[in-house]
Amino acid sequence: MNIMDEIRARLASLQPVRLELIDDSHLHAGHAGARAGGGHYRLSIVSEVFQGKNTVARHRIIYDALGELMRKEIHALAIQARSPEEN
Repeated sequence: MNIMDEIRARLASLQPVRLELIDDSHLHAGHAGARAGGGHYRLSIVSEVFQGKNTVARHRIIYDALGELMRKEIHALAIQARSPEEN
């Protein structure tokens, strides 16, 4: 399983109604994080679990779902997390 598939699999636990994941790693070639092997990603996710939660809480939910991937495999993650009512 590649890293994109692993990210999607872990975020499936949030039961997203929409999930878009874009690998921007090629835009950061030569960057310190890229040299260390960590990728740069953009995530847009819509899930009921974000209902009533602020941005920090939503990001924590995502980081928890991704676990140790945030330590090495993911160097940067731009997140747009919304509830279905906000979509």
